[in-house]
Parts: sequence; structure tokens; C-alpha cells
Amino acid sequence: MGRGRRSRRFGIGRAERHADGGGAGSLPLVRPTSPTPTTYRRLRNSNNTITASCSCWYCDFKIYALNEPLLRLGQRYSRYFRLWFSIGVGFALTALLGIALGLLCELARSLHVLHCKVELGSLLFGFSPMVSDMTISLADAGYIFLSTLISVSCHEFGHAVAAASEGMQADYVAIFVAVLFPGALVAFDYELLQAVPKFSALRIYCAGIWHNAVICAICGLTLLLLPWILSPMYIHGENPMVLDVPNSSPLYGYLSPRDMILSVDGVPIHSPQEWVDLSALIDGVAFPESNYAKHNIDVREGYGEKGYCVPNVLIKGSEKILLVDNISTCPYDFSSFTRTPCSETSLLYDHPGDGAAIRRDHTYCLNSQEIVKLKKCGTGWLEAVTNGSSCICSEDESCLAPIRGPGSTWIEITYASPYSKECLQSIRKLDPSSWTSLSTEPNCSGRFVYVGDLIPLANSVWLTAYQPRWAFGIGTYLPYVLEKILTCTFHVSLMLAIVNGLPVFLLDGESILEAGLCYSGLLSPRERERVLRVILWTGTVMSIIALLRMVHTAFL
Repeated sequence: MGRGRRSRRFGIGRAERHADGGGAGSLPLVRPTSPTPTTYRRLRNSNNTITASCSCWYCDFKIYALNEPLLRLGQRYSRYFRLWFSIGVGFALTALLGIALGLLCELARSLHVLHCKVELGSLLFGFSPMVSDMTISLADAGYIFLSTLISVSCHEFGHAVAAASEGMQADYVAIFVAVLFPGALVAFDYELLQAVPKFSALRIYCAGIWHNAVICAICGLTLLLLPWILSPMYIHGENPMVLDVPNSSPLYGYLSPRDMILSVDGVPIHSPQEWVDLSALIDGVAFPESNYAKHNIDVREGYGEKGYCVPNVLIKGSEKILLVDNISTCPYDFSSFTRTPCSETSLLYDHPGDGAAIRRDHTYCLNSQEIVKLKKCGTGWLEAVTNGSSCICSEDESCLAPIRGPGSTWIEITYASPYSKECLQSIRKLDPSSWTSLSTEPNCSGRFVYVGDLIPLANSVWLTAYQPRWAFGIGTYLPYVLEKILTCTFHVSLMLAIVNGLPVFLLDGESILEAGLCYSGLLSPRERERVLRVILWTGTVMSIIALLRMVHTAFL
């Protein structure tokens, strides 16, 4: 039924079922002397419990064995179900009105008539227009498949139970796969639906949207309470833990699974979202013309240069810089540094030109792993390590800044490996509450420098905000899997509720509008049909325009 009137009209093909001996007609069975609700049911051969059909792009399994259990469940608690789905009618009608206003807003945005802050694409799919990388891994496809199956099943279960509480039995329950997308539907006889009272029909039509909204609420509340639920086994919000580092990641070989990222450029990291946000923030500081910096005024105002207080003795013993193709380079494992005045805030690009020889006289090749241990100077650090002044180096030190290539950024990443053999050997009894101080343990922590593009770096590793209290294998991934399933189910259920609430053909919105217009006493049946068609055609055109706009904004 979540797939709209199409599921209701399976009941039109009655002749085929009669040929199979499936029924004695479409007349409802009325029991006026019984205190239970009036029952509308169709007799069926009890041996035919499951049938299947399959084509090159569509496969379905029709299940008849659930008809009687669903009918008994709905009739047994019909009073409570009717109250429950009556609340759903109010919610669905309100949602239908809100979705119609959202379509009008999207249309006005497309015509540049009005600037609306509502992003219908973010509600439907859970992404922002600023996101350009929409790649989906095989694991993500599995999460989407499972969450779609859960959301659609709950949607159709709502229709089936709502109908059963009104005394109407479903023809069958079907599970299908169209192309690669799973789904489910509950088929009813169209004439039986027309026989039930108007408000009863509204309860049936609105049940799917109502159940999807409830699923969204359950998933959101569970995500909110998940740290408390898992607190006996996991610590949440201390530092993000690495679950996997793909071979294609720039951090492959530097970070390992079950490592924890402690800080970036000296700024503590507590969650995967902070890791992504801070990477974008540093990128915006280094490149004020980037997309992120254009949307963040604070980033553009905080732009500066990073530096280190290097002893002059170390500078004198530095490696000589090499000149290759008129470009200055350093030997392997060494990085280029140059002197920078305290007031220097400009980018230092090493490129051929008239000033290359002058810059080479003030450029030194130093070991970056040793330099990052020194005191920081300059105004490019996000953390306040300079005590309000960029000149904190002593007289026997010089402030040297790393030379970055065009489009690259210099960042320091501090990590801990509390589950490594070396760390476990040095710390006999590992106290999870002391993990934030692991940076002082030589066998449990490390620091390295990354030079390159930060935006792909942030999404190149799998992180989780949960750390197990004890070292055990597969349980490390449990919070991540739960979060992904709950998040995907939330978005898919929300998408189903919004899509089925659209005033378009073949979906629940059409049935809800048709039943709602029956309450209009000012319109004749023919006028109601005309008004319905006008609304549906208008809603369909507006929905197509909104869909094309969302696809253009998200992918182009």
C-alpha cells in the first residue's frame, strides 16, 4: 500500500482468482449480531500459502499465510488500533499540508521568486548541497538495503493492521525486489475499500505515513540514548577510534585499526564529526577562497601562517637544499622550511620564478618528525599556543614555517595505540579514563605530519566515537553498525513518509486526498474528481521539478 493505489487495485483482477477456485465473489461477510467489527474477507484455498513470480528486473513473493494472523491481531485490539491510527490521520493530513508547502517553496526557489531556507533534499536523502562526494561503498549499500526493507515493512504493516482493525482482510502480503531496491506491499480489494466508512478509509490510507513517522522518532530517540545504552561496554566521546584505513587512504601506513586520534594541530578531537569539521576548518584557514571558507566568516578572519621555534644550532646543521628542474627540493624524509617574520601571514609557495634564488638562501631542509616536537610560533595555529603573540621564540631560536605546495596544507596529527602489543606491555593495567594522557607514553602514542589536501583526507578513514572498555575483536564494530542502521532507517523512513505524502498519482497521497475530498459537501462527485485530478497533476509536475532541482544541486 506504500506503493499507492497500485496495491489496492490488485483486487480488480478477480476473474483469475475465481479460475483458481480462490473465492466466491466480492460480497463482504456481514455479521450484524456479533459485537466485533464488521468483517470483510475473501475465501481462499488454504494450500496456496506462497506464490512467486520473477522477471529480468522484478521478483516478488506473495504470502497468504499472514492474512488470518493480521486479521485476528487487528480485530482483537481494534479499539486501541483505531485510536492509534486516528492520531495518525491528524499527523498525515498535517504532513500532507507541510509537504505541499515545501513543494511550493522548491518551485519558488527554482523560479528565483523566493529564497527559502528549507532544503527538501536534505530531508529526503540526508545530504547537504555542499557535499559533492556521493560515492557509496558495498557496506553502505547493505545498510541501505536493510533499512529500506525495515522501513517499507513497517509502512505496509501499518496499512494491514489498520485495515484489519476495520474488519477488512488483506488479499496478500508481498515482498519484492525491483531492480536492486527491496520493498513490500499489502494488496486489498478495491471494492472492499470503497465499502468501508470514509474515516475508516482515511485511517487505512494514513497508517503507512504514520508508522514511518513513528519509526523516525524511535530511531532518533535510540541514537540519542545509544551512548547511555552502550555505556556498560563502551566509552563515548573521548576520542574517535579508527575502524579501518583503506589502501587508497593518504593515512594508510600511518594509522591502524583501533588507533585513536587525539588531536589535530594541537586541538583535541572527541568525535568523528569533529574530525571532519576541524579538517574543513583548517582547510578554510589555509585557503580562504575554498568553498568551506566562503560559508564561514570566522575562518576567513583567522587566516595566518604556522611556524616552529627552531634552535639556530639546528638550522646551521640542516641539510642543503637541492635544485631539481629549477625547483628546490629536500632529501627523503626531510621537509623545506623558511624563516618567517612574526608579522608574516602570506602563503609560502615554492615555485620557479625571479624570487626562487632569494628564497632558496633562506630555505632549510629539516626532519619534520623532530621539528613538530618543538615550540610553535606564528598565527596560523587554531589552538592558542602563542599566548597572544606570534613572536615567542627566544633569541637563539628562529621561527621557521614549512613551505607548502599549491593546494596543500600542513597539519600535525597526534594518535594513540592503546591496544597495541607495545602499549599493553608497557602499561600492565590499562585504565580507559587515562587514554587522553596516552600522548605522554612513547609506546602508546605517536605524531606525524600530513601535507596535502584535507577534504579527501577527512573521509578516507572509518571512525567511531565509541571505544570498548575491554580489548575484544568484533565488538569494536557493533556501535558503528548500530549507528549506521539507525541513521539509514531514519532517513529511509523519512523519505517514505514524505514521498507517500506527495500529492501525486499512484501513492498514498492520492488516496488520502480522494478520501478527504469526500468530506466536502459543497462539491458534487464529478466536481470532486475534477479537483482531485487538478491537484494530482499539479503536484506531480511540481514534484518532478523539485526532484530535478535536488539532483542538479547534489550531483552537479
